[in-house]
Amino acid sequence: MKQVEASEPQSRTGGILPQVFFPSAGLVLILVLLSFLAPQSTQALFEAAKTWAANEAGWFTVLSVAGFLVFVIALGFSSLGRLKLGPDHSVPDYSYTTWFAMLFAAGMGIGLMYFGVAEPVMHFAKPPVGDAQTVEAARQAMRITFFHWGIHAWAIYAVVALSLAYFGYRHGLPLRIRSALHPLIGERIHGPIGHAVDTFAVLGTIFGLATSLGLGVIQINSGLHYLFGTPVAGAVQVALIVGITAIATVSVFTGLDRGVRRLSEFNMILAVALLVFVLVTGPTVHLLQAFVQNTGMYVSNVFGMTFNLYAYRPTEWIGGWTLFYWGWWIAWSPFVGMFIARISRGRTVREFVIGVLLVPLGFTFLWMTIYGNAALHMIMADGASDLMNAVSADSSVAIYSFLEKLPFSGGTSAIATLLVVVFFVTSADSGALVIDMLSSKDDGESPVWQRIFWALLVGAIAIALLIAGGLTALQAGTIAAALPFTVVMILACVGLLRAMRLDVAKREAIRTARLAPGAMIEVDWRGRLRALVHQPSRQEVLSFLRGHVRPALEEVAAELQKQGLPARTDTGADGRVWLEVGHGQEADFFYSVRPHPYNPPSFVLEDPRRKHKNGDRYYRAEVHLREGGQDYDVMGWRKEEIIHDVLDQYHRHMHFLDAVR
Repeated sequence: MKQVEASEPQSRTGGILPQVFFPSAGLVLILVLLSFLAPQSTQALFEAAKTWAANEAGWFTVLSVAGFLVFVIALGFSSLGRLKLGPDHSVPDYSYTTWFAMLFAAGMGIGLMYFGVAEPVMHFAKPPVGDAQTVEAARQAMRITFFHWGIHAWAIYAVVALSLAYFGYRHGLPLRIRSALHPLIGERIHGPIGHAVDTFAVLGTIFGLATSLGLGVIQINSGLHYLFGTPVAGAVQVALIVGITAIATVSVFTGLDRGVRRLSEFNMILAVALLVFVLVTGPTVHLLQAFVQNTGMYVSNVFGMTFNLYAYRPTEWIGGWTLFYWGWWIAWSPFVGMFIARISRGRTVREFVIGVLLVPLGFTFLWMTIYGNAALHMIMADGASDLMNAVSADSSVAIYSFLEKLPFSGGTSAIATLLVVVFFVTSADSGALVIDMLSSKDDGESPVWQRIFWALLVGAIAIALLIAGGLTALQAGTIAAALPFTVVMILACVGLLRAMRLDVAKREAIRTARLAPGAMIEVDWRGRLRALVHQPSRQEVLSFLRGHVRPALEEVAAELQKQGLPARTDTGADGRVWLEVGHGQEADFFYSVRPHPYNPPSFVLEDPRRKHKNGDRYYRAEVHLREGGQDYDVMGWRKEEIIHDVLDQYHRHMHFLDAVR
């Protein structure tokens, strides 16, 4: 496959891909400068973008996400699900246990720490519809939380990951978003269209990453305030972003990836330990019951909630919640998708869909139930209204106000803060790597400065969004950045489906292709090659049917008649010839060869742009059975070869009769 980027000269730009690097960096730098120079105007711009995206384009986002879910499930459970993410002979790089563990790790992040307590409590205190602080409000709160963190998020990730893995590992294309458009635009993916697609992916990833970092630093600030009395202020949050981004930059510069990876694995252990601690010290039986009931409510209501835009009762709630989440997942999808693609080589599409949609989902639901329902139980059963008031006033303190109600609150709050810090560092480091890959050439490792640049720029955009309006700006930037990439994902789905259907058709054609039996005998291979590339006319095919096929069928019919079977041959008005063998009450055998016209391939025309004419057509002598055409051509076969083909088909027919008797 042609690699345009690989052929471009290495000049002053080193390993960067200028057509992606400079537009992406330029747009982000302009936004950062505007946020510092005119924060109020930038905040108004974000507010307007969020309002427009929610009110005018909300239906498009909701419909697209629903389509991604249907698309992924349909792929997994159709015949396309048997395709492998790699060559047919490839085997998975990881065992099921390791693969599931890594998918589990992909589901962890700053979002679960931030929203595990905050979202259910906020929906309980202020539901989109109905009365607040009731049992029904509690049910609705968990139903909405499950919906936002449920299968839709993983369907979005699966679309991107599946496209990357399929085109990268099966077709040898670059591990980039643009490769999914190859079935639609061909080699032009290496031109301006492909550069634009990867630019949208870079911008989406930057805003998705900045949103996660912004939420994380707000929560870290609240944790430090709880533990040490550090003031909650914008200056402190900016300092935290600078400090933690510096740690991520040092990791990039000194190659501490292995240490960060080990720290991340340790982080997972701490997260699970904290989860078990809450389960054991909280209302254990109630939480287990709630997990089962929440899952049932989710399954029962997922279809209706998917398409709910509150059209009959307009509310700004959907823009601050559902559309924000969908935008966040879409913007985050190149990052998570790249990770999932890299660990899924050798899996079948069906294995991939089942694993990606269900494995992280189970853990996420368990996390949200244990934290969310435990918090709701404290408020409803234990009268901890101060928890609800604290979360409603500042969602970033939710996890700390919650842990304060449990034993060892000082230690568990310190662990929670450490978890968020490490998630912050690893996300910044890994996210900078993905952005760097999308903005680099494919012919080697990019320079270290480029990855450092992206790590610093992500930190800068997180600071800019906080200055320009805090959480509201984070939400608005994410929703706005996700819209163009949603269009890219839709095109990726179309390209992926087209490529997979072509792949299956090719495999089926290779599997069912019938070669002339004479190919196994010593023959003039040059003559056989001439016959393969020759485009016969209708008269040639009709002459072949009269001179070779009909005599062959007549000989078979005569022999069958000697065996006492009613066999006859005939010729149709269009030149077709056939053999029919009667089997009484059972299904008769029918074998026919017909002339079938085709438009010639473009390489046989002097000018491939001109329209085909009837005289351009060539013909094939195609075999038909009672069930219809068999899609193979016997033109040029010797009489003995045709007879053996008839006997092969008759053998299959007799096997069928034996099977159904």
